[in-house]
Amino acid sequence: MGNYKKPRLKDAALSRLISLVLVTLLAVLLLVCSLRTSPEIALNDFDDEWNESYNSSELEKSGLPLQNELSIKLERQNRLPPRNLDLYPNLAKDHITIVLYVHNRPQYLQVVVQTLSQVVGISETLLIVSHDGFFEEMNKIVEGIKFCQVKQIFAPYSPHVFSESNSFPGVSSNDCEGKDDAAKKPCSGNPDQYGNHRSPKIVSLKHHWWWMMNTVWDGLEETREHSRHILFIEEDHFIFPNAYRNLQILVSLKSKKCPDCYAANLAPCDVNSRGEGWNSLVAERMGNVGYSFNRTIWRKIHKKAKEFCFFDDYNWDITMWATVYPSFGSPVYTLRGPRTSAVHFGKCGLHQGQGQSGACMDNGLVNIQVQDIDKVPTIRSEWDVHVYEHQPGYKAGFKGWGGWGDNRDRQLCLNFARMYHLFNVSPSP
Repeated sequence: MGNYKKPRLKDAALSRLISLVLVTLLAVLLLVCSLRTSPEIALNDFDDEWNESYNSSELEKSGLPLQNELSIKLERQNRLPPRNLDLYPNLAKDHITIVLYVHNRPQYLQVVVQTLSQVVGISETLLIVSHDGFFEEMNKIVEGIKFCQVKQIFAPYSPHVFSESNSFPGVSSNDCEGKDDAAKKPCSGNPDQYGNHRSPKIVSLKHHWWWMMNTVWDGLEETREHSRHILFIEEDHFIFPNAYRNLQILVSLKSKKCPDCYAANLAPCDVNSRGEGWNSLVAERMGNVGYSFNRTIWRKIHKKAKEFCFFDDYNWDITMWATVYPSFGSPVYTLRGPRTSAVHFGKCGLHQGQGQSGACMDNGLVNIQVQDIDKVPTIRSEWDVHVYEHQPGYKAGFKGWGGWGDNRDRQLCLNFARMYHLFNVSPSP
């Protein structure tokens, strides 16, 4: 009897093993067939809903440039927690995260940091400083901030990070320059609408802003679940002491006073204006000084990645005004107060910083008077809203100033739009 059972047991085990192998093979075949038959999502499908962002450890790198040593180090740096947690362990429940984006103008950054240190309520929130490249002096200024939680992030694919790598997104040895004819030279690259080939230090303006937006909203552990407004400021924006409290009031009033407004601004869209001084709120076209919006608006912007990435202008703000906002189908208004809470003071352009011939050497001295009224909230909930309709500025139909014609920049831009999401983007047409 014992001699009879052993072969039966062996046969049964072998049968189960064969069945398991067959089931596994069938599952693999089905997976391979589905991958082969499922087309990549086309550019136009950016208008469809996408899967939610996922853990940064699962970040899909496909399509992004090969990183150098500095790029890898910076990306690791981006994962570090905020500093000053021992001083400010908790954020206010209704806090508005502030994002300050910078390049290499330390004389300006020192002014901005000083103004931020005087802002009422600054200790309640998180300040994120986004760097276009790595510059030691800029880094040291930010490391010295002690008035709130602060987190630094560095664009790991900035052309400035690849300046010595002889590779895209920096300068490659075979890149076309100026108005080179790629067929005659020969060289690599696509000219813009005016016949000019890419300049890495110029295209970095748009790349940094777009990388920053995607990273802050969908990549960072601290903000990727954040649904409320986020305030964006630049390294040459003078921030008044009442700015944060005024913004909190504006955000709270926006849904009632201006439900069609996309954003809240600290300053008029005309950077030379200090406001009207009226006893009313103002709704106007969205400006680029001290602007804030929430995740709902970010999703609308993100769905227009194709429009953003293929518009031939190296300026992120002009790209938004001339192609992204008009594509929404209705006017894009922002709500602000009648008196400015932020002022643009820079004389040097964003990439006319240090360490280059012909650099704009502004010592960063400013002559902006902070009055007593600028130290307290000036927004009143009982005010009506004055709407500016038909304002001057860049609109749909403007062709752009160029500088953004290279297919590699356009594809990198699209890759930034997809790097935190579980979908593919087909190659540029």
